[in-house]
Amino acid sequence: MNRTKIDLVLEIGNRRRAQPPPPAVLFEALTKPHRDPTRPWLLLLKDEQEPQILEAVEPSLVVWSSLWTRRPDAVIRFTLEPGENANGTALHWALLVDEPEPDASLVGHLRKRLNELIHRDLRHSFGQ
Repeated sequence: MNRTKIDLVLEIGNRRRAQPPPPAVLFEALTKPHRDPTRPWLLLLKDEQEPQILEAVEPSLVVWSSLWTRRPDAVIRFTLEPGENANGTALHWALLVDEPEPDASLVGHLRKRLNELIHRDLRHSFGQ
């Protein structure tokens, strides 16, 4: 009998927070992060690379390839839902990797960078 290896995917981080713009605007920001050069937010570090869009379903889902050269298997999955009372967007990100799980210090670094990029820099690009 032939067996094929199936990589196990691990979720090593996630966060859900409100963002000020509606889902369609946030979807565009995630799929075209350099669309407005007067409001840059995806400012990468030396060990990071520009993500590729692996999947996009407007306006509710965006999946990025890895930002990190040290973990090219990482995938970031964004789900976007209308916020409370139809104000803004409830944005959820999940960081997924193949086995083996990175060590705790790398996991902490990856989570921190996503929080900085998404819940600080992207939010500030919308004036919040």
